This record gives sequence, structure tokens and C-alpha cells, in this order.
Amino acid sequence: MSCSVNKAAIDFLTSRYSCGKLTAPAPNELEVAKMLTVAMRAPDHGGLKPAHFVVIKNEGLERLSRLFVKAVTEEGADEVKLAKTQKMPFRAPLIIAVLAKTVEHPKVPRLEQIQTAGCATFSMQQMAVAMGYNGIWRTGNLVKNPIVREAFELGEEDELVGFLYLGTEEGAGLCKKPPVIEKNVSYW
Repeated sequence: MSCSVNKAAIDFLTSRYSCGKLTAPAPNELEVAKMLTVAMRAPDHGGLKPAHFVVIKNEGLERLSRLFVKAVTEEGADEVKLAKTQKMPFRAPLIIAVLAKTVEHPKVPRLEQIQTAGCATFSMQQMAVAMGYNGIWRTGNLVKNPIVREAFELGEEDELVGFLYLGTEEGAGLCKKPPVIEKNVSYW
């Protein structure tokens, strides 16, 4: 018995890369809806649907900027850090915050629920690339910051998995680097 090979899918998966150099246009509402549909197809033990998404664009980017500045101000950031933090949400025209809203479950550990949200994030990025956009999944200290967590209404066991920055890649191929797997793989 032979398998059917989808060369286009293989080429797509082996050439995917993240890019943080993003500009407009970003995915439109219909494209975002498709990305969210793909995200909800991520592996999900128990069908708990722990991933929750906050789509941030236009005035939402300004709101996120104010939130980030408030968070680092509380941490005692200097003027340089404040200025850098204020600009962070404007590195892309669209951001999707991905949350893992976990629940107690006898067969599905919290970690698996967080991994589901992570898979959803990756699936959305894959879909964005398939639609001709690019993006980068960012985390950093702000995902653990109590002020940021409160703004996203996260419970004690919930996680802010990250921010998926999306848009059109500036200067196609500038972010592309060939992967090196030798240092990251062991065989038994």
C-alpha cells in the first residue's frame, strides 16, 4: 500500500519560518476568522477547548501599548525601557493574544491544555503564512506580569501563551534562515 504524497504541503512545511519584520496589510476579518477556525482544530485531549483568543488591531494596539507601559512602570522601568515597551505592540498591524484557560480535569493535565493553546498559536501562524502573510510568536516577561494577566482576565491556573504578531513581511526572505537540526536531535 502506498501513501499519497502532497508535495506542496511538504514544501510549505519545510520552508516555513517566523518573521518579526512586519507591516500592513495584515489578515482581514475573514482571514482572521479562517485562522481562528484552524486554531480550534489544534490537538485537544478531551475536547476541552482551552485556547481563547483576543484579536488586537487599530485602537487595540494603543490599548495594549498603554497596558504594557503600565506593567513595566510598576516594575520600575527606566525611560529607555518605557519607550521601547510603548512601541512593542506597533511592530505589527495585528496581534492575537492567545490564552490557555485551563480547567481541572481527571484525564487532561494542565500542561496538555497549555500545549493545546500553543498548537493553536502555531496553527494560526501556519495559516497566516499559507495566506501570504507572516508573523512571529512573542512572549517575554510581560506574559507573566500580574497587571497584564489581570487585564486578560486570567485565573491563577491560566496562562498567557503569547502574542502572535501578524502582517506582511518587509523585504521577502529577510527573516529566512536555514534550520540546523544536528544539535537538537538525539537517536535511540
